[in-house]
Amino acid sequence: MEQSSELTAEVPRAWDRPVVSIPVIAVLSLVGGQLPSFSTAANLYAIGTGGALIWFGLSHRVPRRPTPRRLGDGAVWWIVPVAMFTVVEGATFAMGSTDDFPTFSKLADPVLDGQLARSAAYFGWLAAFWVLVRR
Repeated sequence: MEQSSELTAEVPRAWDRPVVSIPVIAVLSLVGGQLPSFSTAANLYAIGTGGALIWFGLSHRVPRRPTPRRLGDGAVWWIVPVAMFTVVEGATFAMGSTDDFPTFSKLADPVLDGQLARSAAYFGWLAAFWVLVRR
């Protein structure tokens, strides 16, 4: 009896490698950053790219990375700023988001008026979403 001593390794798909996925996300974010804020085209583009990433995540076409067994001790401290952000954003939204009490979204509008800043924010959103798809 002969035994085969072949070793096999799973090779990731070409589009799943960072050398491919990061430039694709960069191009998508540059296109999204050129669209005017809150326009119909921008909303449809955001829904389309987000929907495609949701479809990737739910279809199991993207290989998964192992999730950590347990969060580190410092992860609990992330609850404090997230909770503060949620409370402040919710309270200012409930009060009507006036000039006296603007929401963070309203405060970010002057920064996101520029196409480069909007593209950078779009890149961060898409990259974070891609990380979630991989989990």
